[in-house]
Amino acid sequence: MITVHHLNKSRSHRILWLLEELSLPYQVKYYQREKSMLAPESLKRVHPLGKSPIISDNDMVLAESGAIIDYLEERYDVGHLLCPENSQCPNWVVYRYWLHYAEGSLMPPLVMKLIFSMLGKPPVPLLVRPIGAAIGKGVQKEYLDKQLETHRQFIEDHLSQHNWFADGQFTAADIQMSFPLEALASRVGIEGFPAIGDFIHRIQQRPAYQRARLREQQ
Repeated sequence: MITVHHLNKSRSHRILWLLEELSLPYQVKYYQREKSMLAPESLKRVHPLGKSPIISDNDMVLAESGAIIDYLEERYDVGHLLCPENSQCPNWVVYRYWLHYAEGSLMPPLVMKLIFSMLGKPPVPLLVRPIGAAIGKGVQKEYLDKQLETHRQFIEDHLSQHNWFADGQFTAADIQMSFPLEALASRVGIEGFPAIGDFIHRIQQRPAYQRARLREQQ
């Protein structure tokens, strides 16, 4: 049976959601972050990087959201419910692009924004917090916010013309894009970007999405 090694406040919800959409049996093993917000050492005993999500399937252990999605789709989605059938399908390239854009292009500036927004807060030493806060705000204003504005408009333009990222078909690319878009809404805001807001609303209403949220709870 597939086991999802789930770390709280991580990106593993997408894998739970995918498994729910495919109606695959699985179990969840739960891990809690340390006070430092780092993963516990027990997760490193599953995979050396100690990151989540991780799945194990019999003797195979696999990390990285995109790789896990590719594996589950190719091995278990025999009816191609959540992916184009092959590279000859018109939506195949679009599907692959958004599947990898999520972590390759959109998540890095979102993670950087989170880090730089924390430079004026604990655990940064009290005496250097004012300097850290000033540096963090400067980097965000001059670089990160501009990059994220470009991404936000790019995504809005696409979703304004397509119901889902791979045109008319709900796919695993939409599942992969869910985490960065929810993070974008939280950290940057999506006021004035109705297509993004509509997408987030629609995915959160899917029964499989909601079942996955329940499975996250230990």
